[in-house]
Amino acid sequence: MNQALARPAVVTRISQLIGYTPLLELCRTETGSRLLLKLEMYNPTGTAKIRMARAMVDAAEESGELRPGGRIVESTSGNTGLGLAVIAAERGYAFTAVVDNHAAADKLRGMKALGTELVYVVDDGTEELATAAREELAEDMARGQDNTIFTEQHNNPANGVGYFPVAHELHQALDGDIDILIGAVGTGGALCGTTRELRKLLPDFTTIGVEPKGSIAFGGPAHDYYQSGTGTPEGAEIGALVDFDLIDEGVKVGDIEAFATARAVARTGLLIGGPAGGVVHEALTRLPSLPPGTTMVALVNDGGEKYLDTVFNDEWMNARNLIDHSVEREIDEQLTKLRRI
Repeated sequence: MNQALARPAVVTRISQLIGYTPLLELCRTETGSRLLLKLEMYNPTGTAKIRMARAMVDAAEESGELRPGGRIVESTSGNTGLGLAVIAAERGYAFTAVVDNHAAADKLRGMKALGTELVYVVDDGTEELATAAREELAEDMARGQDNTIFTEQHNNPANGVGYFPVAHELHQALDGDIDILIGAVGTGGALCGTTRELRKLLPDFTTIGVEPKGSIAFGGPAHDYYQSGTGTPEGAEIGALVDFDLIDEGVKVGDIEAFATARAVARTGLLIGGPAGGVVHEALTRLPSLPPGTTMVALVNDGGEKYLDTVFNDEWMNARNLIDHSVEREIDEQLTKLRRI
C-alpha cells in the first residue's frame, strides 16, 4: 500500500486506527465480474460511522463551537453514537446520546461502557423507531447551553467529508478499477460523501443507493422496518446529505431479504450487519447480469457482532416473522456457486 494512505505501525490515539479498511472479494461470475466488500467493521467500534463522528467533532473544534471540557449531543440508533463516544472519550468531552429501543442492545451497551450518557426518547420498552422525536429532543437539550453542540448528523456537512478518505482508499487499492459503488442510504453521508470525492478521481462509475422497504428517501409506501441505522422512516426529514444528483439509482430491500443475506453470508465465515445484508442482497441480485469484467464495490458499514441478539437470533426473528428459509437457501446456493468459480 502507498505510504500516503498507510496506517502508522504504532499509534497513540484510537482515532488513528480509523480507515485503511480491507476489501474482500465475496464472489465472482464466470465472466469475471466480481463483488468486493469494503469491510468498514475493521474501524474502531466496528463501523464506518466513526469516520464521520471524528469529522464532525473536528469541524466543531475548528469553528470554535466546541472547546475543552465541552459536551456533544447527538440523536443516534447506535453506530454514530459509538463513534462519538470514542472521540469524546479520547478528547475529554462529555457525550449525551438520545436513543430509542429500536437500536441493537449491544450498541447501547457499548456506548454506555464508553462513558456515554444515554437518554431514551421513549422508555416504555417499545421497539418503535423514533428518529424525529430523538432529533427534536437532542436539539432541545443542546440549545442555549454553553460549550455544547448538537452534531446533527443528518444535516452536518462534515458527515460527508468524513467519508472522503474512503474514496481515496478504494481508488488506490483498485487502481481506479471501479464500475459500480453500492451502499446503504441513511444520513447519506457514507454513500454520497464517498461518491462525491471518488468522482474527482473516477468520473465514470455508477452509484446505487439501497434503503429498507418502508423507508421514504426513494418514495413510498412508508411502513415500519427492522433494519436499524439506515433509511428514513415516516415522519423524519430526508437528510441534507442525501444528494440525489450523486445517486444514479435508488432501490429498496425488505427486512426478510436483508437479514437472510446477512445470515447466508455468515455461513461463508463473515459476519455483516443487518442493513449491510440489504446492500449485499441487491449486489448479488445484479451480479450475474453485469457486463463481463465488471467490478462492483459494496460498502459494508458494520459487522454482525452487534446483531447477535436480533438478526442472528432465531427466536427474535421468528417472533417478528422475519425468517424465510427459502430465501436463505437461494442466497446460500448463489454464494456457493459463485464462490467456486
